[in-house]
Amino acid sequence: MNMRETVLARITAALADVPADETPDSHPVPRGYRMSHAGSDAVAQFMERVADHQATVVRTTEEKVARTAAVALAQRGTRRLVVPAGFPPSMLPQGAWTRLGDIPRLSAESLNTADTVLTTAAVGIAVTGTIVLDTGPGQGRRVLTLLPDHHLCVLREEQIAGDVPEALARLDPTAPLTFVSGPSATSDIELDRVEGVHGPRTLDVIVVVAPSTEAPS
Repeated sequence: MNMRETVLARITAALADVPADETPDSHPVPRGYRMSHAGSDAVAQFMERVADHQATVVRTTEEKVARTAAVALAQRGTRRLVVPAGFPPSMLPQGAWTRLGDIPRLSAESLNTADTVLTTAAVGIAVTGTIVLDTGPGQGRRVLTLLPDHHLCVLREEQIAGDVPEALARLDPTAPLTFVSGPSATSDIELDRVEGVHGPRTLDVIVVVAPSTEAPS
């Protein structure tokens, strides 16, 4: 018997007396800890933390998203833009770039030569300045946001959760989740920061004002 078989045999033995109809929800786990460390203004805190991660973040109305995105793309010198299926048509920026869809699926080479990927997101987290993608509409498969050098993400204010527990409660734990806290970066043994190793070198976030919120001036 190898080590894998030994471990599985011990797990099977330990579970031998568990009723067949028992589920993980049969015995709720006490969760008396503090659920959120967010401030009173989750949107402002989210924007502040995103900026702390060396990403750019702007807030605008839904009517101005396309124009705001176009400005960001022009500033980054985008020529080839990847837009996943399901991205809101009213928010699509117009410009001189070539727009690429992912149906049929783009090759790794095509994605590697794309300048920017434009997506929505599933959730934002105020305390950590994180955006979470779950491959839902407008987000596409995970690789789309890992190979292009620039990620431009559009997130609505009402999608911003205060803290991680609240965000997790909004997400499907079986979905392929990607947590993004600023541009991809790592440090070597000398603590020299290197960006773009594991994902986009540059992250821009557009926060869309909630309908009931006064538009930014």
